Amino acid sequence: MNGKLYWKNQLSFLMFQMLCMLTLSVFLLAVGNSLDSILLILFTWILICAVFMTIACQKRKREMDKLLRLQEQLKEKYLIPELMKVPERADDQVFYFLLKAAEKSMLEHIEVIERERTDYKEYIEQWIHEIKTPITAMKLLCENNRSPFTRELLAELEKTTRFTEQALYYARSEHTEKDYSIHEIGLFDIVHNAIADNKYLLMKNDVAVNVREFDDTVFSDEKWVRFILNQLIINAVKYRAEQPKIYIYTKQRNDQICLFVEDNGIGISANDLPRVFEKGFTGENGRARQNATGIGLYLCKCLCDKLGIGIDIVSDTNGTTIMLFFNINHFIHQVQG
Repeated sequence: MNGKLYWKNQLSFLMFQMLCMLTLSVFLLAVGNSLDSILLILFTWILICAVFMTIACQKRKREMDKLLRLQEQLKEKYLIPELMKVPERADDQVFYFLLKAAEKSMLEHIEVIERERTDYKEYIEQWIHEIKTPITAMKLLCENNRSPFTRELLAELEKTTRFTEQALYYARSEHTEKDYSIHEIGLFDIVHNAIADNKYLLMKNDVAVNVREFDDTVFSDEKWVRFILNQLIINAVKYRAEQPKIYIYTKQRNDQICLFVEDNGIGISANDLPRVFEKGFTGENGRARQNATGIGLYLCKCLCDKLGIGIDIVSDTNGTTIMLFFNINHFIHQVQG
């Protein structure tokens, strides 16, 4: 609380006290009281007023500072009335009930928005699941009627599947704990499944994929890790150079298994590199190609954070390397052994 402002607000009260003292002094002089006795009365009056107002100021300051500390601890500031006691002063009670009314209105508004958001997310998820059926049917028709045209169509259907999967994972990214199942998985199998998911994209763009054989296993969710790898492969193809190549291999570092996805593409500029995991950030290369959404790496970072997977990226003009760090749970291995 601002002390100067507090005393400024008390100016009218102080003027009233001075007027009362002046009136009393005139009256006492008129009835024959000595000047010494009048000065003693005025001094006592001023002393009592000063002590009373100082104590009131300190009490008020403690109350306001307590409220400020409470609101600093709150994530949702509009809930401050829940932590407040009903004030003793009548004017403070008016503001308290105004805050309670504002809080009630805010909570009702948030409830409506959350309900609408949940309904919309459920609709998006349902629509994505429904659209997968005709996409799968078209893929089967193309597989059974091979021709140059159907091969082109299969590549476009693969792209459509990636977009629908990205939308589904984006809708679920805030609450992955409801959708994942942690168990021991083989990284080599997941890598090959991710490559198979993008086989038409890789063939269409003549991308050579070199996977160094490994037998590392980690504890994570197979579906989410596969989605992350899909995004990394798509980015490697999207920002490819001539004679594009992708190298995938693992290394063990202390208590971690590091999965490397390395390409020889155009790379990421040094200015863009710190922001590649930001939502909607496309960077210099993304703006040049006009087909970047800035969602892929953002989703990868979100999912890695949820699953406890470390993710890092290094890049230069010779290509980009993205690393996924999986923690080795020695305790689980010891129990299983």
